[in-house]
Amino acid sequence: MKRILRARAEALAREPAQARAAADQIEVVEFVLAYERYAVETRCVREVSPLENLTPLPCTPAFVLGIVNVRGEILSVIDLKKFFELPEKGLTDLNKVIVLEAENMLFGILADAVPGVRRVPVDEIQPSLPTLTGVREAYLRGVTAERVVILDADKLLADERIIVLEQVEG
Repeated sequence: MKRILRARAEALAREPAQARAAADQIEVVEFVLAYERYAVETRCVREVSPLENLTPLPCTPAFVLGIVNVRGEILSVIDLKKFFELPEKGLTDLNKVIVLEAENMLFGILADAVPGVRRVPVDEIQPSLPTLTGVREAYLRGVTAERVVILDADKLLADERIIVLEQVEG
């Protein structure tokens, strides 16, 4: 009995585990696509803006939704639902554009909603889910205990399939 009480006392006397080091966590922007929750690391996110004045582009793959003007800069908007072959929900006035940025790449990804930014402990990220297959799995960084799919934004930004080099013959 004394041993149990001593173990409990020692456990209560320890420093709280809340003060995790920043290196043990990643900060992510969480967003919703086709009723599933996804996230990307904030270090690759420049900003989140409302989807306004979308201009469709001819002669582009189906996943290229079009272009938008964000603070005077023209950005392509990628629909990850089409890229990942997820069910379509349709555009609403609640849609957001998450602007991803790397050294030489900048584009927006469409989100149905953006609940917010949060920190995720790295040791709580699981490698994969059996339900994630195909294209989504290629961009997967991991899955949290709450079933938030964390995408690897670096892979998205570096993927040459997203770069459209087609030209209209004239």
